[in-house]
Amino acid sequence: MDLRAELLKSIWYAFTALDVEKSGKVSKSQLKVLSHNLYTVLRIPHDPVALEEHFRDDDDGPVSSQGYMPYLNKYILDKVEEGAFVKENFDELCWTLTAKKNYKPDRNGNSVVSHQDAFKLWCLFNFLSEDKYPLVMVPDEVEYLLKKICTAMNVELNPCELEDQLSQEPQGQGGLTVWQFLDMVNSGRFLRGIEPEAVSMAVEEVYQEVIEDVLKQARSPFRVSVAQGYLWKKGQLRRNWSERWFTLKPSVLSYYVSEERKEKKGSIVLDKHCCVEVLPDRDGKRCMFCVKTSSRTYEMSASDTRQRQEWTLAIQMAIRLQAEGKRSLHKDLKQKRREQREQREQRKAAKEEETQRLKQLQEEKERKLQELELLKEAQRQAEVLLQEEEQRRRRQHEEMQRTLEIQLREAEQARASMQAEMVLKEAEAERQRKRILELEEMQQRLQEALQQEVKARQDEEAVRYAQARLLAEEEEKLKQLMKLKEEQEEYIIRTQREKQVLKQEMENKNKCLEEAQKQLEEVRVNRQRVDQDVMAAQQKLRQASTNVKHWNVQMNRLMHPIGPGEKRTNVTAGGFAGYQPLLSRRGSSLK
Repeated sequence: MDLRAELLKSIWYAFTALDVEKSGKVSKSQLKVLSHNLYTVLRIPHDPVALEEHFRDDDDGPVSSQGYMPYLNKYILDKVEEGAFVKENFDELCWTLTAKKNYKPDRNGNSVVSHQDAFKLWCLFNFLSEDKYPLVMVPDEVEYLLKKICTAMNVELNPCELEDQLSQEPQGQGGLTVWQFLDMVNSGRFLRGIEPEAVSMAVEEVYQEVIEDVLKQARSPFRVSVAQGYLWKKGQLRRNWSERWFTLKPSVLSYYVSEERKEKKGSIVLDKHCCVEVLPDRDGKRCMFCVKTSSRTYEMSASDTRQRQEWTLAIQMAIRLQAEGKRSLHKDLKQKRREQREQREQRKAAKEEETQRLKQLQEEKERKLQELELLKEAQRQAEVLLQEEEQRRRRQHEEMQRTLEIQLREAEQARASMQAEMVLKEAEAERQRKRILELEEMQQRLQEALQQEVKARQDEEAVRYAQARLLAEEEEKLKQLMKLKEEQEEYIIRTQREKQVLKQEMENKNKCLEEAQKQLEEVRVNRQRVDQDVMAAQQKLRQASTNVKHWNVQMNRLMHPIGPGEKRTNVTAGGFAGYQPLLSRRGSSLK
């Protein structure tokens, strides 16, 4: 929820409070006073000229909220700066206007909450209410707020009583208005037997946590709920220890002289670069921890280990909120609860839709059952007609059977002639199958010859690769030999100058030269061996080519069609004519 939406909620209450006749319109004089007060509490420079010009027209009648909104947005809300005004003073102004008309506490003084606590509950209601007008708070948020208040007093809320109370309250727009909520709290049904002071302190604690974003504050020892002391803080200049009242918000950790928070002693700005560390006991202080910022380290001491753990966890949560870019924990929690409610409503709507669909399917099923009964009745009538039709067909069938017997005899005679012809066809088909088997066998042999040729080519490539590698090694050895010869010549020249000193070194070089010559001889022998392998591979390749040519000649001999009879000669030639291009292509590929 942004600042504009928060301000509009409070202004809406002030506007509706000025609408005495509940007509949705407010007189211009009252709107001028309201605008002037808003300028004051929001600390915006007054612009009386714009105010007069906006409301200057011939119509002196009241103005609706739609008529007031353009001025409110342009001259007030657009100029508001967050942090430039006190939000509590603004809320008190709007509360004063609306409570005078709508808030009606018990005249006998038996109200559970005071006027100030009612104001804080009103602020909490505005924060948790839905973002649509008129403002209402859904039952889930009502339960959430009452649980937080009861938790602050160490009291458990009875969900059954709350559900009964909510069922008795008339809920418009799906929730309770703030005045229904205040009446429900003042009824004392949920806070029965609790002192008003405890209720006031619980409301204050929830107000500080939710509205003012106080993540944690040191507890006063006079509080009934939790008895904990102030935190001790070590000074920066004098390095002495002072007891301070600390208040933690998502972006800053402030400390005051006392819990009244009238005199602020300083603050620690928190960001994603800050960290919290636990320190060992020293200087007579125990349960110590520190908050490290980019510019300074603040040392503090708690009253016990539990309190130190609570503070370190709370400060770490505030730092995590800053790192995630979240300005308020409870705004984020409220948004998550709202998303969960929307998901529940969607599931509920889907379930209702499924129930409606099942109901429609049940109705459809009943309708189809009725149609089925009608169909059964129609089927019975059709069976009667079918029996009559069956008798008529039976007579026709007998006549047709006699006709078919005559035709069957004629078909038997035709069948005998066809069988004789089939015997001839089967003999011819057997010859064709044998021819196909011969062709398939020859094709397989051709494939084997082709594979042998491919293998011979691969062997030749391998031998050529080995020959090239040996040639490279021979060339490398020759280079080394030439280099050794050059070095030998240099050594000979040096030997002439220093014959006695370098004689032993020359002998070593001669040995290296002999070894290199031996290696060269070995390389030459290997080269001759590889040449022989190449010649053998070429011989194999020529033999494979000869085999392929031989099988091509055999295939050409078998390509002549067999014609045992005059009628079947064309069929055989046409049936196997397709093999000749295929075999010709295989023969050319093998060549």
